[in-house]
Amino acid sequence: MTTVSPALDGIRVLDFSHALAGPYCTMLLSDYGAQVYKLEARSGDMGRGWGPPFAGGMASFFLGLNRGKLGISIDLKKAEGLELCLRLIDQMDVLIENFRPGAMDKLGLGYEDARKRNPRLVYCSISGYGQDGPSRDEAAMDLVVQASSGLLSITGTEEGESVRCGYGVTDVTAGLFAVIGILLALRAREKTGRGQYVDVAMLDSMISTMSSNYMSYLGSGIVPKPMGTSFPTVVPYRVYQASDREVAIAVGSERLWTIFCATIERAELAQDSRYRTNALRIENREKLEAILEGVFSTRTAGEWVERLQGAGVPSSLVRDFGEVERHEQSEVRKMFPVLSHPAAGAHKVTGTPVKLSETPGRPNLPAPLLGEHTRSVLKDVFALSDGRIDELIAGGVVFEAANPSR
Repeated sequence: MTTVSPALDGIRVLDFSHALAGPYCTMLLSDYGAQVYKLEARSGDMGRGWGPPFAGGMASFFLGLNRGKLGISIDLKKAEGLELCLRLIDQMDVLIENFRPGAMDKLGLGYEDARKRNPRLVYCSISGYGQDGPSRDEAAMDLVVQASSGLLSITGTEEGESVRCGYGVTDVTAGLFAVIGILLALRAREKTGRGQYVDVAMLDSMISTMSSNYMSYLGSGIVPKPMGTSFPTVVPYRVYQASDREVAIAVGSERLWTIFCATIERAELAQDSRYRTNALRIENREKLEAILEGVFSTRTAGEWVERLQGAGVPSSLVRDFGEVERHEQSEVRKMFPVLSHPAAGAHKVTGTPVKLSETPGRPNLPAPLLGEHTRSVLKDVFALSDGRIDELIAGGVVFEAANPSR
């Protein structure tokens, strides 16, 4: 059997990022074969402290997002440290950072400085609002961008307070767009021989991913409001309370509407003039929803899912994380693989989302201890001797973990 290298084998990434957006991006790049060098100051990525839970003194948050990366620690405020970093940039294909705009320039590590040394470098910056515009310098974190992008205004119940999306959606979405931008720039480099600057804003990313919502607004001029689990342009499409727990139903076509009505033993609804088309069902949403709520309360969620899925109607139990982790589908798709960490021990992480038939990705190394690979990287990349590395450690230029991998 022929062994095929991972899709991004040979791509070197210098990762200055912290918290969620950047580390999520580089986690994916690493899973698909890129060599990611996670560069941290002596204080470390703030994500190292984002717990509990902790395992072996390591935050589970950090363990999951930083698997597969080589950890190096350099003091960029020291001249020797900055020079080492610049020499690393000379060897890289990609550099990624998610500091506030201008922060890397102040360190002497901005795009123009990096490009002069390495014209083939793809340099990616993730920020809240991008590198230009009146909001450029505003501080941003996930909750804030959920608010500023409009997401918070459409999330929640009709009667209740604004509700934050249950995960760091603006960070993760920006991380995904950063992956796309980096891959686009690497593809362009194959043609031109030159790298380029990739500017990813959390705000832009959210506006793009809410395209369907914004198109409805742009087409109607009507500002959308929270609708709970309902969807503004499809009915029925929401969560219903069955006799024991909640079930999610999505009826996205007129054909499915007819099948759905027959499956819930209310075939007459499909012929009712008030509900015959999706547009009519939206117009008469309140009356129809009251009927359906009564129907679904008569059986368990499991019974409804079995019936509806058997008829081809999209539906699911509203599962909690434990149910998702234990589900056979998650096991078959290898979505919770186990890694072994020197401090945290064996622990599960999330798996790779894109399955490639020829060059599959996978989590490989566990997340690094702070400075775990400083010595090995300096030896491998620069051929520095142990004696010279010891001098750099003694001078506070670089930091090495207490029990580094060698």
